[in-house]
Amino acid sequence: MAFSILILLYLLQSFNFASSQSFIGINYGQVADNLPPPSATAKLLQSTGVQKVRLYGADPAIIKALADTGIGIVIGAANGDIPALASDPNFATQWVNSNVLAYPSSKIILITVGNEVLLSNDQNLISQLLPAMQNMQKALSSASLGGKVKVSTVHSMAILSQSDPPSSGLFSPAYQDTMKGLLQFQKDNGSPIAVNPYPFFAYQSDPRPETLAFCLFQPNSGRVDSGNGMKYMNMFDAQVDAVRSALNAMGFNDIEILVAETGWPYKGDSNEVGPSVENARAYNGNLISRLRSMVGTPLMPGKSVDTYIFALYDEDLKPGPASERSFGLFKPDLSMTYDIGLSKSSLTPSTPVTSSPKPATVGWCVPKTGASEAQLQASLDYACGQGIDCGPIQPGGACFIPDTLASHAAYAINLYFQASAKSPWNCDFSETATLTSKNPSYNGCTYPGGST
Repeated sequence: MAFSILILLYLLQSFNFASSQSFIGINYGQVADNLPPPSATAKLLQSTGVQKVRLYGADPAIIKALADTGIGIVIGAANGDIPALASDPNFATQWVNSNVLAYPSSKIILITVGNEVLLSNDQNLISQLLPAMQNMQKALSSASLGGKVKVSTVHSMAILSQSDPPSSGLFSPAYQDTMKGLLQFQKDNGSPIAVNPYPFFAYQSDPRPETLAFCLFQPNSGRVDSGNGMKYMNMFDAQVDAVRSALNAMGFNDIEILVAETGWPYKGDSNEVGPSVENARAYNGNLISRLRSMVGTPLMPGKSVDTYIFALYDEDLKPGPASERSFGLFKPDLSMTYDIGLSKSSLTPSTPVTSSPKPATVGWCVPKTGASEAQLQASLDYACGQGIDCGPIQPGGACFIPDTLASHAAYAINLYFQASAKSPWNCDFSETATLTSKNPSYNGCTYPGGST
């Protein structure tokens, strides 16, 4: 009986784990000549917490390889398909038949029609985008897939004329009429607006140390939105909320946001600011921790937006600077470029056993000796701004005494670490914190952590 209960608990935990990862996706680009076979990639994805994959086209081999895996698939109709989709409903029907209905065992969840079409400045193409999406939706509805497969299009953040502060977010006047039509279609059909926020590019335009920390989800003093007084502790939240504000300003408060692309390159040319393994690991690892926390953003608290990380592999045939070819989380031999805690083996509950194993020591995260008051304050503000319970270090709390910045910061950063994936980078705090096996608890103040 006891063993059966353990098995049941394990299955419930596994189910909860799978559900909690449903907002984490990854982009699978193919502008390369060294990619592994789709079957190998499917097995790789099944070994991770990734629940969704975005394709830029509708490659049959990849869609087939992902059949019966439970992984959601986003497929794309190219910009070049838009004129035919807009003018010929039969073309849309054929497209759906060939790329969706042909794969009944594959979990296709979204079709993106075009990519950053509004930035093409091709007015004819832009005018055809909405009719193309409408015909695609009609074809899906005719195939009884209207409620199962959604239709959207992907936008660059450049469609915003204002984004700082986030509460001032507005769509550019040049695109407003087009956006109204697209958003009304998406509201009517329950599909999300898809955008590509890249804090990496924001840092390149403002390469100050404090901007880097803000972009990498690392401790920083934060930025107060002058429009509503809300405090932002990272650029990702600020960019996403700028889109939220733009939607609200046009009266589309109920349309969900989908992050179609975001990422950070791990290398670049010598004249590029920002690319490095350390920065890429920090951005992607902290982003995933942030999403898993379900903290949300200041304007959308308590939930995580569906986010597709760029990218699964490097694309070695892409033109442009070296950074364009250096976003891959995995190498062609399926090994990790760097570890951000995506492996299921590091996240799911271990197989239940009947005997009691020796506890594994995780430890506690504490400030390094010599950390300055400014660094401690930034760490304290950051940690408490991530949704953890800092009540114990408030007046009357069990850990308020001693009433010192060092003591309060120590409690907060440890609590943040224990609530995270407990990877080493979750106890980095811009290189001002470290792991220890010595329990820092004292008197009635208990620091979570230690043996697990």
